[in-house]
Amino acid sequence: MPIYANDPSRRTWLSVSEESDFPIQNIPFGVFLTRDDIITIGTRIGDYAIDLGALHQLGYFKDIPLTDDIFLQDTLNDFISDGQKTWRLVRNRISEIFEKSNETLKNNEDHKTVVLFSMDEIEMQLPVLIGDYTDFYSSKEHATNVGTMFRDPDNALLPNWLHIPVGYHGRSSTIIPSGTPIHRPMGQTLPKGADTPVFGPSRLVDFELEMAFITTDTNVLGEPISVDEAEEYIFGMVLFNDWSARDIQKWEYVPLGPFLAKNFASSVSPWIVTLDALQPFQVKSTEQEPKPLPYLQQKERHSYDINLQVAIGTENGNETTISKSNFKYMYWTMAQQLAHHTVNGCKVNSGDMMGSGTISGPTPDSYGSMLELSWQGTKPVKLNDGTERKFIQDNDTVIMKGYCANNDVRIGFGEVRTTLLPPFEAKKKG
Repeated sequence: MPIYANDPSRRTWLSVSEESDFPIQNIPFGVFLTRDDIITIGTRIGDYAIDLGALHQLGYFKDIPLTDDIFLQDTLNDFISDGQKTWRLVRNRISEIFEKSNETLKNNEDHKTVVLFSMDEIEMQLPVLIGDYTDFYSSKEHATNVGTMFRDPDNALLPNWLHIPVGYHGRSSTIIPSGTPIHRPMGQTLPKGADTPVFGPSRLVDFELEMAFITTDTNVLGEPISVDEAEEYIFGMVLFNDWSARDIQKWEYVPLGPFLAKNFASSVSPWIVTLDALQPFQVKSTEQEPKPLPYLQQKERHSYDINLQVAIGTENGNETTISKSNFKYMYWTMAQQLAHHTVNGCKVNSGDMMGSGTISGPTPDSYGSMLELSWQGTKPVKLNDGTERKFIQDNDTVIMKGYCANNDVRIGFGEVRTTLLPPFEAKKKG
């Protein structure tokens, strides 16, 4: 099916800045609370949020097989379950409605009043009900850096790393939308030189620069997904900050891997940018050596050229960009991750989220975590206000942004912004 919504020549009758992450060629999907305290599914063009529930009720999606309440829900899960054909039909129709020469909605003031919202009139919500969440470990540069720090620099990668997309099952209940603050986690750590652990707040709270993809219903129990068909089951992508407590992690992760150090919070950007919208930004993926096993071999192996950056904001409002990376550096592709995830028959559902793992590039300024940027705290990162950071301090805000750009169009993800608060203090009774 042609994807007319990606036409770079299209222009909209809405006012959109040239630097906007959300031109008419993007058309992401999200969930928001309106000025009337109604939760709806919507999209965004420029600085306008568009109520798809209202558009549907007004008849703008006629001839597309949609249930009456498909956009009148508080998650995108059912819409995602409708599959790729429906997503494309809806994106194409939205593109037509807001195309500059289409005056149907443009000249209907009554309809525009209930369909359009400015961004300051809405409150973004978590876009999907995440039933399951898997986090991968798929950046060769990041895995090499961590292996160099904690193991043998000459054997930084574990023997399995170049053969399988390593991952672990995370906690979906603490995945939160951008703007939701988190508390410094408590847990056990082993002080340097000590024989027994202590309990207290993590001193080494870190961010992880990641992206995540959202799946539709992919298979029945026992059915593997082909690596060459896997992307057909990926709805779209979000920015993903997978928070970590490095000192808790160091003490607990042997033998079963991450637990409390990783499950206290993960933050996502609220707009899901569809894989369809990202098609113009496909690039050749990193060469793999040794060649993976046949079930992981793609006929046309590709990644996406997504520019990423991380900034730290301090209490005084100062922001410093501390890292610039790119999703194209990933060693294992999303298709390989999903194919490997299901090769044993694991069932994947609509709204499941798969984290990429920390995205680090080849140079120190492209590392995707404070662990790497400060090299275990031995090289403090200087901020614009003159202060330094080895890890994230209380009341710091971590801001991640991402966008694609070519000569024709810019497609962005907005941002994921999260403030780290001091440890949680339970309210005293009485």
